[in-house]
Amino acid sequence: MRAFTSVVAAVTLGLFTLAPQAFAQDKGTVGISMPTKSSARWIADGDNMARYFKEKGYQTDLQYAEDEIPNQLAQIENMLTKGAKVLVIAAIDGTTLSDVLAQAASQGTKIIAYDRLIRGSGNVDYYATFDNFQVGVLQGGYIVDKLGLKEGKGPFNIELFGGSPDDNNAFFFYNGAMSVLQPYIDTGKLVVASGQTGMDKVSTLRWDGAVAQSRMDNLLSAYYTDKKVDAVLSPYDGLSIGIISSLKGVGYGSGSQKMPIVTGQDAEVPSIKSILANEQTSTVFKDTRELAKVTVGMVESVLSGKIPDINDAKTYDNGVKIVPAYLLKPVSVDASNWKSTLVDSGYYKESEFR
Repeated sequence: MRAFTSVVAAVTLGLFTLAPQAFAQDKGTVGISMPTKSSARWIADGDNMARYFKEKGYQTDLQYAEDEIPNQLAQIENMLTKGAKVLVIAAIDGTTLSDVLAQAASQGTKIIAYDRLIRGSGNVDYYATFDNFQVGVLQGGYIVDKLGLKEGKGPFNIELFGGSPDDNNAFFFYNGAMSVLQPYIDTGKLVVASGQTGMDKVSTLRWDGAVAQSRMDNLLSAYYTDKKVDAVLSPYDGLSIGIISSLKGVGYGSGSQKMPIVTGQDAEVPSIKSILANEQTSTVFKDTRELAKVTVGMVESVLSGKIPDINDAKTYDNGVKIVPAYLLKPVSVDASNWKSTLVDSGYYKESEFR
């Protein structure tokens, strides 16, 4: 009897094991193209989407291109060859995918731009992202609040950093921040000692922290030998870490030389640790779990012939078309709310910051 029961249990277990796989194969494969594993943020994005798609019964083909455009193109072409029904793409360079997306459209594959707008192609169906202009508004607003500019304090010295010029989001971040900061620059309450403003001067190719650190080194040696930096607009945590390393190299954060306000984005673990160590001042948290859920919902709708939920049908012009988008809200994080926002929500474990 025990043997018979074991056989029945084994067969039953086998059925339950096979059923989800068959279901997943019936629903097809979703290709997920992520830019790099060098940022913890993109690893989380990929893992979250793969998990949610699996729960919905899809197979996934998750690839990371390590910030090499030819790699991303080859990976996407391979996904198409293997019959992916939908591609979710976080582009390295949003201007280089037109040909491969035309190939995708010719075989009926739908395209979801993920967090980075794909430009120059009419074959982008939808865009899932955060309100990137608001990210910059939060960063600029944090600087204004902490310096007391609304109360008339100043003048203060500030330097500006932008993201990668091949990432459409970088312009939204910068423009959002400058919508808050520019009035104070115009009145002289904020002074850019280097005179370097505009994305043509402050951008940081590939969001490279080492490039940001080198530029900060040059700014400090050229413009701050007899004055101090009071604030640095940094659009991303990886840049912030490099900027802070440069500042510490000339004595900021030690003795009586106070660390300037340094912003960031993505709430990466090293930057939260830096905030707790009174180095970086703030970051902007974008809950990639929610973005992954929105993206999975878009794919479900597209494959069932329905129109996905969108909340923006006018902002994201990719040069060929207005791409309908769903925008999520970012959250400013500093030493006062990091635990409630990041730990209590289950995004991180508190042990990761010890």
